[in-house]
Amino acid sequence: MNFQKGVGFMGLIRAAVGAAGGTLADQWKEFFYCEAMDKEVMVVKGMKRSSSRSSNKHGSDNIISSGSGIAVADGQCMMIVEQGKVVEVCADPGEYTYDASTEPSIFSGSLGDGIRKTFDTIGKRFAFGGDTGKDQRVYYFNTKELVDNKFGTANPIPFRVVDSRIGLDVDVAVRCHGVYSYRIADPLLFYTNVCGNVEREYTREELDGQLKAEFISALQPAFGRLSELEMRPNQIVTHNTELENAMNEVLSAKWEELRGLKVVSVALGSVTLPDEDAEMIKQGGAYAQSRLLWTLIEDADRKLMQVFEQINEQAPNVQVRLPSLD
Repeated sequence: MNFQKGVGFMGLIRAAVGAAGGTLADQWKEFFYCEAMDKEVMVVKGMKRSSSRSSNKHGSDNIISSGSGIAVADGQCMMIVEQGKVVEVCADPGEYTYDASTEPSIFSGSLGDGIRKTFDTIGKRFAFGGDTGKDQRVYYFNTKELVDNKFGTANPIPFRVVDSRIGLDVDVAVRCHGVYSYRIADPLLFYTNVCGNVEREYTREELDGQLKAEFISALQPAFGRLSELEMRPNQIVTHNTELENAMNEVLSAKWEELRGLKVVSVALGSVTLPDEDAEMIKQGGAYAQSRLLWTLIEDADRKLMQVFEQINEQAPNVQVRLPSLD
């Protein structure tokens, strides 16, 4: 399958510049569009406006006539589904003309090449001869960042505090709260594995409970990755980028590879631990530091003794000794 961005002899052909505004209904037999999507909406079925030239005056809204116009706005990905199978994808803002007689097309826009690989796997056109399917739908996916998803840990999360410089290695329990954001990175996967055909719209409310539970569950292994970087609990809040990368790594199978979702940002309000755990870190650090200091003193004493032994060998009449530290 060949893919092309821009004007081309594909399923979607980019319309000429200037065919916009109030003249759209006159430029095409039918025109599909999506008004501004609310921040709570993830997927919405496209609206159709018919002109006097349309031959589908008494037909179903689930029919797309060849020659119909389709508009795609910034922050949206448009998808045409035929008999439950994805046949066209466009995330490149603009106006397009639908031609049912041509090969499937994909305008990946800001979504990148990853969505093309998904289309190769699950996208399919049922007929190439121009025959209209029995059920054709236009869906619009909100690809903007979905923000203000609050979370908090009801139960403490184990966190290993390591500082190889002083030999510190203790396990503590932390609690945290904050907000995270995510976006639909692959609408094809989201449609196939999450929402499917929707009558009107699919909102965040339908999925947020599951996502929040998985997000909190992923915090423990993500914190484990931060522990490997030898961070203290109070340092986590200042390393959001490392936490975001760790969360995406942990959630990749359930979110990115299955649902087409990606964590964009994580902002922790605070990370707290019980007083006894904080004292254990403090005491453990003090003990580790004193042990390190004693090791350094012993090492210095050993080296000095080696130097004095060399002096005594070279000048046997001069005896130099240091008092023992024992």
